[in-house]
Formats: sequence, C-alpha cells, structure tokens
Amino acid sequence: MIGLVRSQVYKARFWWWNYQKRRWWAELRRQGMHLGKGVNLPRSTWIDMAHCFLISIGDHCGFGDSCALLAHDAMPNEYIDSTRIGRIVIHESCHFGMRTVILPGVEIGPRSIVGANSVVISSIPPNSVAGGNPAKVICSMDEFLNKHLETMKSVPNFPYMEYSTQFLTEEKRREMLTKLASSVGYITGGYTAMTTESEGLSLTD
Repeated sequence: MIGLVRSQVYKARFWWWNYQKRRWWAELRRQGMHLGKGVNLPRSTWIDMAHCFLISIGDHCGFGDSCALLAHDAMPNEYIDSTRIGRIVIHESCHFGMRTVILPGVEIGPRSIVGANSVVISSIPPNSVAGGNPAKVICSMDEFLNKHLETMKSVPNFPYMEYSTQFLTEEKRREMLTKLASSVGYITGGYTAMTTESEGLSLTD
C-alpha cells in the first residue's frame, strides 16, 4: 500500500513539473530562443530572458540543475555606459553539469561535456570534455567514454529500471550502500528509459 501511494505521489509530481516546464519552454520559443528536440532543460536553469533570442540549444542536450546561460554581461555598465552582449550557440548532444555558467559569445561544439560548476568564457571545440573556471578542455570525448567503459567492468552496475529513485525498495537501498562502500558504481540504462514517453525526465518536443 505504501509503495502504491509513493508511486502515485511521484506520478503527480512528475505531471506538475512537466506541465510547468512545457509552459516555460513554449515561452522561451515565443521570445525567439531556438530550443531543439529531446533537450533536458530543468526549470532551475537560469535563462537570460531579455536576450534569449540570442541563445540556441541544439537537439538532445542536457543541463544539470541551476545552470545559467547569460547572453549579456553588464559588469562594465557603470564605468563605460555599455553592456556586452553576444550569442550563445550550443550544438547537438552537449551536456552540462550542475551550476555551469555560460557567458556571451560562446559556441560549444557538438558532442561535448562541461563539468559541474564550470564557467564557460570561450568556445569549446566538438567532441570535447571541459571543466573549471574558466573552463578548459580536459580530454576528448572518446578518451572520456573509454575510461568510463573500462571502469564499469570492475565496479557495481545497477539497472535503472530496478534501482532508480521511483523503483527503490529498502532492501535495494541497503544493497547499494553495501556495494558502494568502497567504490563508485554506475546506474545503467537510464538514458534509454529517460527518452521513452513513460519514464524518467521530460524532454522537449
């Protein structure tokens, strides 16, 4: 009974969050911002609404909570009576960690990742992994993915459809705590589930 109630609460919350996000996405597009398909753009993302027509986000991009996209920089305004503005162009399949800040005049090439808490002040080439303040390229995407694939062979793997938040039982929580006591692990199959209509995150149409 408790599990059923928890599931219903989760579905109600998901519906409300999804509704709020879709209204926001529609307003961004109405204001002239290009927002591609299959984008995970949380409501916590700060978008420069006054200049959002200067921002373009390609298909299948993803943003962690509390990222910020600023197409203007008013820091010199008091001193030179001028505000710097510029386009932000994010190509397809780019992903940004929590609290990443992207500043005006930046282009991020397709299939790139920027780590959490980074500040992106200059363009990032395609197929790159970058991070830091200011963000710098750390390695290629292939190097990054190969490292994770190799690590996955020797650490715990948990299928998303059994171990994601909405499916967790107390027993599975204890199992994860035990298996992750001395190493990291991976939840597998999450992206597949999140891109279906019935599971996980809501993505842009």
